[in-house]
Amino acid sequence: MVVSGFSGAVGNTPLIELRQLSRELGRRVLGKAEFLNPGGSVKDRAAKGIVDAAEARGALQSGGTIVEGTAGNTGIALALVANERGYKSVIVVPDDQSREKIDLLRAYGSDVRVVPAVAFTNPENYYHVARQIAEETPGAFWANQFENIANRRAHEATTGPEIWEQTGGRIDAFVAAAGTGGTIAGVASALKTRRESILTVLCDPMGSALYNYVNNGEFKPEGESDLEGIGIKRLTANFEGAPVDRAIRATDTQAIGMAHWLVEHEGIFVGGSSGLNVVGAATIARGLPASSTVVTILCDGGARYLSRMFNDVWMRENNFAKRQTLTAILGSP
Repeated sequence: MVVSGFSGAVGNTPLIELRQLSRELGRRVLGKAEFLNPGGSVKDRAAKGIVDAAEARGALQSGGTIVEGTAGNTGIALALVANERGYKSVIVVPDDQSREKIDLLRAYGSDVRVVPAVAFTNPENYYHVARQIAEETPGAFWANQFENIANRRAHEATTGPEIWEQTGGRIDAFVAAAGTGGTIAGVASALKTRRESILTVLCDPMGSALYNYVNNGEFKPEGESDLEGIGIKRLTANFEGAPVDRAIRATDTQAIGMAHWLVEHEGIFVGGSSGLNVVGAATIARGLPASSTVVTILCDGGARYLSRMFNDVWMRENNFAKRQTLTAILGSP
């Protein structure tokens, strides 16, 4: 099959059965291989959807500039879409993100602005800085991935239906973390439309407020996390009204341990958010009847974290164990 350019290659990613994990759990765990998108992450879908919608309503004109504040992957995807379509890109990134993501953005020709990692309430937060740059730049369009529901709609139109078709409708649960909320909300909406009984579960990192919001109706963050690109302390437009049945939590230790376990036992090399998603999927799978099918998202590849969670020095300095058993990662059933 021949597709048209970068955008034409976005989506239709494989659904990978995690065979060793599935055997050990007695339930089928499938990972949607979003790291195989042309830009290397699930954010390719959101970026394409956001730019398509902006062009359709005339918010982006020829020679314009796309501006975004991002933990990295959305910026990478937007930079590549911008290059494909003849736009410039300005990407604002907090300085606590991996060096690899920032290096990629620069390699793709973006104007990268690295700012201090500060709270959302601080006007110097990357989100607010990006908005200000967009307001002050002639011909600029602020992608605003958190509040722009073209993000969610892209997953409702593509990722969710693909999962339904690839499983032949034989899916019992969908589990995922939330960064902007677009992926889990869009996929959950698509799946619930097809069969309401499919269990939809948020797997939240520590430090995020969504676990308590989904389960108790209040924004109450607890603990902290160093995982990149996931966890929210506020209600975004993309997550608002998401048909999520319940929320569970996982720690950085579990997520990073699972990422290492996946490359060692499955040959799947992914980042920490994918590790957290698989921890969540395995946790939910253990509570379902034998032979149930649980699907999650493999967000991006591990090569974007070589200086961190796949670096022995970083692992030692942060007291993470490189090799763990599945029981050690998940805990006892």
